[in-house]
Amino acid sequence: MSVDSSHTLDGRVAVITGGSRGIGLGIATAYRAAGAHVVIAARKAAGLIAAREELLRTKSDGDIHTVVANAGEPDQADACIDETMTRFGRIDLLVNNAATNPYNGDLLDLDLPRAEKTVRVNQYGMIAWTRAVWRAWMAEHGGAVVNIASVGGLIVDPHIGYYNATKAAMLHMTRQLAYELGPRARVNAIAPGLIKTELARAVWEVREPILTAKLPMRRLGTVEDVANAALFLASDASSWMTGQTLVLDGGATALPIGVDE
Repeated sequence: MSVDSSHTLDGRVAVITGGSRGIGLGIATAYRAAGAHVVIAARKAAGLIAAREELLRTKSDGDIHTVVANAGEPDQADACIDETMTRFGRIDLLVNNAATNPYNGDLLDLDLPRAEKTVRVNQYGMIAWTRAVWRAWMAEHGGAVVNIASVGGLIVDPHIGYYNATKAAMLHMTRQLAYELGPRARVNAIAPGLIKTELARAVWEVREPILTAKLPMRRLGTVEDVANAALFLASDASSWMTGQTLVLDGGATALPIGVDE
């Protein structure tokens, strides 16, 4: 991957939650290619080991550190950030990528335990990790936060309405945190549409021709599409941008209502 000077991250340190696979791993790969040291956090040690091995196969100089941490547990967020500061002495970038969706169905049938789990990871986790890096480094030295939300936060869906509600909350909290943390830190979000990850394979694999037929771009998104946007938001190329959401959906939200062709 070639990177122009405005998109370099030479020497910067990035912490990426949910970094062992899919979009998180793609962002870690892009950040390393741009010169950053990366810390990837995830719940399962085995996944982190495999992710580290994959990252080491790329020709990049940035260091890689892995931390087992649940994004929905504030004490584990604090421990990961403390460990990162001990190892690198700085944290310039945070990517709040980890998310969970334990419930599919109508809102009125949602039970409290799964509602609380979804909010704990998708909403409060974002606050906990941002607070940890702010207190450890960014309050004094600045930095950038990139929140991976979803285009679902902008639309209605018949199956994952509560998950989408937490993503809509992320979009609002992105604006709120941009206000509260400026001018030291910038806070922006990405709202991806359907991305061709292994996690989402059951959704897109069989129906891909149907899903893409009406999209203006005529294809689904890739991990690289999201990683490129995350690189832009982390780099000096977006230095006057904060409180914003980049929608990456192949044009899905630009389709007119009620038009079949």
